[in-house]
Amino acid sequence: MKQHEIFMEMALQQAREALAAGDFPVGCVLEYGGDIAASGRRSNSFGRTNEIDHAEILALRSLLAGSRKIDIDRVTVYSTMEPCLMCYATMLVNGVRRFVFSYEDAMGGGTNLPLQMLSPLYRGMNVLVVGEVLRDKSLALFKDFFSSPDCQYLKSSLLASYTLNQ
Repeated sequence: MKQHEIFMEMALQQAREALAAGDFPVGCVLEYGGDIAASGRRSNSFGRTNEIDHAEILALRSLLAGSRKIDIDRVTVYSTMEPCLMCYATMLVNGVRRFVFSYEDAMGGGTNLPLQMLSPLYRGMNVLVVGEVLRDKSLALFKDFFSSPDCQYLKSSLLASYTLNQ
């Protein structure tokens, strides 16, 4: 199994845990030097929903709170869904430059942001983005989520209809 697939399997496990808890099935691991430096899964996407507890943000908070010395520009983000604009920009501002995702976010994905057209903070960034790693496995989790009668989060969204029509 290739490195991207190995770490994406770990992110998928985080996503499965989120789904089992009733949350949107996004999982994330941050790889550094061949090891998982931090991980996170989406939380608070049911009940009193908030849009801060995304898997990538929680993983980054965990990484930054740790005592391990990390050269953040050598971190690779593995996420079961393409990072949204908030997560992508937060990672970029914090120095992350490598992103691997499984399922595209047809509604709010941020990785197609034209950095060269933005302000100087972003303009010179050299970013690597790899998509569709183990896409079918991630898609299956999102289909399970959106097809559940208990699902209220993003139920009538473009993402839900796009996913269910795959």
